[in-house]
Amino acid sequence: MIRPAGASDLDAIMRIETASFPTDAWSAEMMAAELLSEHGRYFVDDEFGEIVGYGGVRALRGSSDADIQTIALDAAHRGSGRGRALLRTLLSEASDRGANEVFLEVRADNPTAEKLYSSEGFAELGRRPRYYQPDDVDAIVMRLDLRVWRERDASATSDSATEESTA
Repeated sequence: MIRPAGASDLDAIMRIETASFPTDAWSAEMMAAELLSEHGRYFVDDEFGEIVGYGGVRALRGSSDADIQTIALDAAHRGSGRGRALLRTLLSEASDRGANEVFLEVRADNPTAEKLYSSEGFAELGRRPRYYQPDDVDAIVMRLDLRVWRERDASATSDSATEESTA
């Protein structure tokens, strides 16, 4: 179940953060500030009381753009569609806050994440050489037109509802 993250989720989030990003994890102080920020919105994937993933988006209300800050899952839960569910939750939140575009950076050495983002409609804008330190890994900067994503999502939902009613 995906739900809004709260301060009480910090320890679980940090466990996943440090395991997922061993060389460049955010500090607990940085993450705590993100969880409390009025401009950000964080969600956790809660499986029977255990946090197995989290994600955050920075989306100022009324701003035309937003930024995916992070998405991470416990290693045992990767590849199960939970990352996509978190991403879609973040995109919906950005849309609800008035954004029309969403940006993100993804490590060039993470083709699985890049493929997920591309499958949701993100397109590469460019690269930031050696962005991720201390690993000297490039960042792929990606952009999504939320208006197109919403239309595609609404069409898929409509198609699914039509299939269910004719079954």
